[in-house]
Amino acid sequence: MKEIKLPKKILARQHEITTVFLQEVEKHLDDIVNGRTTDMYEIRDLARIMHIHPTHLSNTIKLTTGKSPCFFFEDKIMHICRDMLQQPHTPIAAIASLLTFDPSNFTKFFKRFEGITPKQYREQVLALQNRKKTETVTI
Repeated sequence: MKEIKLPKKILARQHEITTVFLQEVEKHLDDIVNGRTTDMYEIRDLARIMHIHPTHLSNTIKLTTGKSPCFFFEDKIMHICRDMLQQPHTPIAAIASLLTFDPSNFTKFFKRFEGITPKQYREQVLALQNRKKTETVTI
């Protein structure tokens, strides 16, 4: 089968769309975490902001990265969750609420990607931190 060469202008536009999408995901999740908005966007919302069709956005992201747009959204949310769960004084329900989840859906979401519940993750992190402190003191 003959390989089709795309013009550089088209390739540049695909990469531009991908870059802008990733920036918008980052900005939106920063707005969520910092309380500037309480509504979690969907891909169609980001496409609207970028003034392109959601299907075009999804196809372009998949073409340039090999991954769906949801992958980047979910991956960034998981990074935020892991960071927040390392703070022992923030209740898990508060983290869920901040990220626009109800607590049971947050647990399901987190477990799907991490393989353990948020509570188990927090306990593991805190145990590891305590072990490091103990090792530091005994040396």
